[in-house]
Amino acid sequence: MTKKVGFIGLGIMGKPMALNLLKAGYELTVFDINTQAVEALVEAGATAGTAIEMGETCDVIITMLPASQHVKDTVLGETGILKTAKKGTVIIDMSSITPGTTVEIATAAAKQGVGMLDAPVSGGEPKAIDGTLAIMVGGEESVFESVKDVLQTVGKEITLVGKSGSGVTAKLANQIIVNLNIAAMSEALVLAAKAGIDVEKMYQAIRGGLAGSAVLDAKVPLILDRNFVAGGKISINLKDITNVMGAAHDLDVPLPLSSHLLEIFHALKANGKENDDHGGIVQYYEKLANVEVRRGLSEND
Repeated sequence: MTKKVGFIGLGIMGKPMALNLLKAGYELTVFDINTQAVEALVEAGATAGTAIEMGETCDVIITMLPASQHVKDTVLGETGILKTAKKGTVIIDMSSITPGTTVEIATAAAKQGVGMLDAPVSGGEPKAIDGTLAIMVGGEESVFESVKDVLQTVGKEITLVGKSGSGVTAKLANQIIVNLNIAAMSEALVLAAKAGIDVEKMYQAIRGGLAGSAVLDAKVPLILDRNFVAGGKISINLKDITNVMGAAHDLDVPLPLSSHLLEIFHALKANGKENDDHGGIVQYYEKLANVEVRRGLSEND
């Protein structure tokens, strides 16, 4: 591979994505405030470097960071990518941030001849590991085509949605569907558990019908095992739904279900669950109904 790639943000999603780029043969420079994550990538063959160094040396720089301000600081800050980035460099922000921040960064990058794509992902940690993430992209088609090989290393379904900001807007819509799906599923599971039926058998009975979904198959087995180890943290999804409501209000789009979901996330955070997987939404409903969803018959029988 001829492209030199930088990767900033080696968290739950970023680390396996960076490893897949290494496996594909890209010359990779990495940075994260977690030095252990950086060391793991260096051991795998990457080089450690800073954002400002990547601007000088890399053709493509990927950011995979928690929130809008992190991305803004990394690209536009005093030691950010744009301080040194040469014309023709492409920044791919794969974080889930606000459309307004994305457009602001892309506009600043364009003034220096630097391309920018917003390319958030969906699929969670398992698909990050096996390189089959769904990627929704916003930006110029020519820029998209120039780095499609990089995107294909970490994702499978890759769609250019539209202009700058379109990718992150699509991700906000994705987060509404995923998290409300988990909430609806949680209500159903809690109802079944409280009724005293075998929840696992109920799941098997409904998964092949219209109620079946990727969310159902991904989350129900984990809930039944009481496994809330984060693939997608409640804290991150709280941030995403907060961004959803901000964008919706700017567009005069009422989202009553999403607004209620945001309060559920805040309740879970207040209850110390912010580092659980978002499948842990079920715990909110369990607390209301005083029941636990688990394998076999419910505790009431």
